[in-house]
Amino acid sequence: MFLKTCLLLLLCGVIALSAHDYEGYKIYDIKADNSFKKELLLHIAKNTEYDFFNMPRALDAATRVMVQPKDQAGFQLLLNGFALEYTVVEDNLGSTLQKEQLENQSQRLVAQRNAVRSISFTAFHRHAEINAYLDELAKAYPSRVTVQTAGKSYENRDLKTITISNGDGKSGKNVIFLDAGIHAREWIAPAGALYVIYQLVENFVSNADLLKDYDWVILPVVNPDGYEYTHTNSRMWRKTRKPASSSCYGTDANRNFDFHWGEVGASSYSCADTFKGTTAFSEPETKIVRDLLLGLLGRGKFYLTLHSYGNYLLYPWGWTSDLPSDWRAHDEVAQAGAAAIMKSTGTEYTVGSSTNVLYAAAGGSDDYAFGVAGFPVSITMELPAGGTGFDPTIAEILPYVSETWTGIRAMAQKVIEKY
Repeated sequence: MFLKTCLLLLLCGVIALSAHDYEGYKIYDIKADNSFKKELLLHIAKNTEYDFFNMPRALDAATRVMVQPKDQAGFQLLLNGFALEYTVVEDNLGSTLQKEQLENQSQRLVAQRNAVRSISFTAFHRHAEINAYLDELAKAYPSRVTVQTAGKSYENRDLKTITISNGDGKSGKNVIFLDAGIHAREWIAPAGALYVIYQLVENFVSNADLLKDYDWVILPVVNPDGYEYTHTNSRMWRKTRKPASSSCYGTDANRNFDFHWGEVGASSYSCADTFKGTTAFSEPETKIVRDLLLGLLGRGKFYLTLHSYGNYLLYPWGWTSDLPSDWRAHDEVAQAGAAAIMKSTGTEYTVGSSTNVLYAAAGGSDDYAFGVAGFPVSITMELPAGGTGFDPTIAEILPYVSETWTGIRAMAQKVIEKY
């Protein structure tokens, strides 16, 4: 019976994936070793038919882009015409994604059969499983864990937060707020948030120092509609799922916050991956994050949002290359995280303001947390690339999230020390 269930679920996975199977899609790494070529790539990226995965400023860092079959010949002619060196790092993304999804679904079944909890760190889990895990922790550790439904997504999914304390009953403590999964395809980010939860709750004795004077509030999936859509229809989907126009769906939730909204680095074109939304806070999911942040005024000391990919620890501002007057506080915390990871695993993280390290993008949650909600430290952590970028293999999950926890723990310690 179990084998029949496995086969049925695997078959369903293949059918779901075929809704947008990425057959024949290629992924390129492009070398742009001077500022002119970097600017040229920024111009090329305005073509929404190309999906630019990243756009690092560093001249020694490659830019990665996904191109569908009908555009590949013209795209390569364009690159050759401007003498842009490139390599094809994935010749058929569809084949790779199908293999990865089958492996993930098989491992989910194994984990669910053998594990005490609804999630593991040997597979990427669905949104319902993630919410079930939070509820299980609240039941198992009622003195230290509270789970609340902060609101509903556009498609009526529960956005649940977990509040973790040390159980001493003291109210009004300072708070570290962490969220993940703003961008749907970045599966490793919710996995990272779940590992933080696991460490704080189920490995409490080793991490009690982080909970002595602080509570943690964690929202592991900000964009559950988009996240589910990447599991069932289109693995590389990025946005929310609320209709944006008569022909296109979704808004880039990390361009939708009402702080310098739409000024730079966001698109007004509803079909674009960086569509800013029809208005600031047009999405129910970003309104929920807004209300959570504003509800922590005076208590919120550290806002951390998990994304992927790129090995970055970024801080405000995202809307300008100028730095906030107290940028050193952000930098000190971020540098502590980078140093801890380097010492532990040798992985190098680049630290700096979002605009100066990557690119200008207004309307982000980190700028809003710092500029409006009053969090003295606000950081975006971009976890490393896996697979072709956004698709780490199941074997990469535990190494990535444990490494991420090393950095988060060090940053939290620095915040607790400072505030």
